[in-house]
Amino acid sequence: MSFLHRNLTQIWDQLRSKKNQSQDFLEELRIEKLRGIRDLRVPFSFPVSVIAGPNGSGKSTVLFACACAYRPPSKTWGIVPSKLFPNLQTQGSASPSDKSTGTVFEYYYLSNSTKTRMRWAKGKTWNKSFLGKREGIQPERHTYIRTLSNLTNPSEVRSILQMGKSTFTQEELTADLIAFAHRILPVRYRGLTLLKRRDNKDLLFAVRENDEESYSEFHMSAGERAILRISKDISQMNDSLVLIDEVEAGLHPVTQQQMMLELQRLALRNNLQIIVTTHSSVVIESVPQDARIFLDRTENNVVIQTPYRDIIQKALYGRSLNKLSILCEDDVAEGVIMGVLDVLNPRIGIAPDDITVGRDTGKDQFGQHIEALAKFQTLDSFVFILDGDARNLENSLRSVGARHGHAISLLFLPSNQSPEVWLWSILTAKCDDYATVLGTTVEDLQRKIQLIDQIYSGASDKPTNINKNKLETLAEELNRTVPQIARLVAAGESQSHKGEMKVFVDELSDAIIAWRNRY
Repeated sequence: MSFLHRNLTQIWDQLRSKKNQSQDFLEELRIEKLRGIRDLRVPFSFPVSVIAGPNGSGKSTVLFACACAYRPPSKTWGIVPSKLFPNLQTQGSASPSDKSTGTVFEYYYLSNSTKTRMRWAKGKTWNKSFLGKREGIQPERHTYIRTLSNLTNPSEVRSILQMGKSTFTQEELTADLIAFAHRILPVRYRGLTLLKRRDNKDLLFAVRENDEESYSEFHMSAGERAILRISKDISQMNDSLVLIDEVEAGLHPVTQQQMMLELQRLALRNNLQIIVTTHSSVVIESVPQDARIFLDRTENNVVIQTPYRDIIQKALYGRSLNKLSILCEDDVAEGVIMGVLDVLNPRIGIAPDDITVGRDTGKDQFGQHIEALAKFQTLDSFVFILDGDARNLENSLRSVGARHGHAISLLFLPSNQSPEVWLWSILTAKCDDYATVLGTTVEDLQRKIQLIDQIYSGASDKPTNINKNKLETLAEELNRTVPQIARLVAAGESQSHKGEMKVFVDELSDAIIAWRNRY
C-alpha cells in the first residue's frame, strides 16, 4: 500500500467518525421530471462524495440541484433553481421553448441535529414547501459551487482583461489561504496577490520562490489556476456545502489523487460536506466505496448503478487500455487462475502485466457487469470465469452478451464443483505431488489431511463450505493462505496436461490469443 493510499484510508476512517457527530448534512436528494430524469434518488452517506457516469448521465444536474438546498446564514434567499435551470421562452406557439413544468427537487437533511425535508416545485414559477410542515424554514448553510465554465469561460476572461482600465483594490493572500495549494502543486509561492474590482471580479497574481517577476493567472496552466482558485475560495470555509464540477479538469492523475486527499482533509478539519463530479478513475478510487455514486441513463430515466468492483471501474474509466481483464468470483478462484497463468503466460508469450484478474463478485452479478461493459464497448477485452458449479448460468449470460451483439468469452473452472471441493480432492489424491511445494513431507501432509477429514466428518454444511473450512485449517497448519495453496496446485495441474484442467488451460489459452490478435 502506497504512502498516499495509507493517508486516504486513515482519513476515511476519521471522516466516518466525524459524520456520526454531524449536526448539518444533506443526506438525500430526489429529482423528478427534469432533463430526462423521471424519478431519481441520490443518497449521500459520506462527507466527500464522488458522482461519476458517462456524458449525459445527469452528473451536473444533480450537482446544480444540490446547490439549491440551502440559503446562506442570515439571508432570505440562497441559490434558486431558476438561476441554475433557466428556461428559454419564445413568443408564438410554434416557436421552440423550454418546458419543465412539474419538476421537483426534494431534500432530506440533518439540520441542527434534526431531520427535516424541503421541496422545490416548478409550476409557472419555482416554489418551495416543507412537505406538510407549517412555518418551515429552509436550512441555512454556506454553499460554494465551482464548474468547469468558471475556469475557462471566455466572457469571464474578457471582463477581467478590462481590469487594468478600471479602479481596483489589491489584497495579499495569507499563507493559510495558499497552504491547500502548496500541498498539491509542485511549485512554491513567495506571494499571491488578488486584484479586486467593485463588481467582485478579481484576478490572481503569483510570485514563485526564487523568482522576482509576478505573473497573472492568464499565464498559469489550467491545473495551477484551478487549484489556486479553489484554495482561495474554500480553504477558510466552515460548516459549508462545497460543490465542484469535473474536479479533475486540467490535473495530472497524481495531482488528482493529492487534490482529493487535501479536499478530504479540509472536510475533516472545517466540517465541510463536499460533492464532486468526475470522469476520472483516479478521483473515484480516492474515496471509499460508499462515497462513489455511479449514474447511468436508461430509456426513460437516470438510475444509480450498484458500485462497480475495481476491475469494472478501471475498464469503464480508462485504466485498462491494452490489458486483458479476467473477472472471477473470489480469492480462491483467483488463486487457481493465477496458477494457470504462471504456466500459460511463458508458453504463449504474454507478460504478466498484460492481464488483470479481478474478483469478489457474486455469480449473480455477472449479468449486470456484462450489461455495463457492453455499454462502454469493452466486452472484447474481458474474460469471465465462473466456478465449476455455476455452469447452469452459461446460457443466460451468453444471451446478455448476444443482446448487445457480443459473443462473450465465458469459461468455467475445472470440474462441476466449487474450486474448494476440487482443490481438496486433488490434495487428498496427490500428496506425493504437492508435499514438497507446500513445504512439508508426504507423510506430514497425509497425516494433516486425514486428521482434518476426521474433524469435519460429521459436518452437515454444504460441500463448498466444508471444504473451504478444511482448506483454511490446512493453510493455517502450513503457514500459508488458501489462495496460495490454490495457486500452487493449479500450476501443478496445468503442467500435467490431463483431464479437466487441460480443457480449462486450452480454453483460457484460446481466449488470451484471440484477445491478443484483436489488439
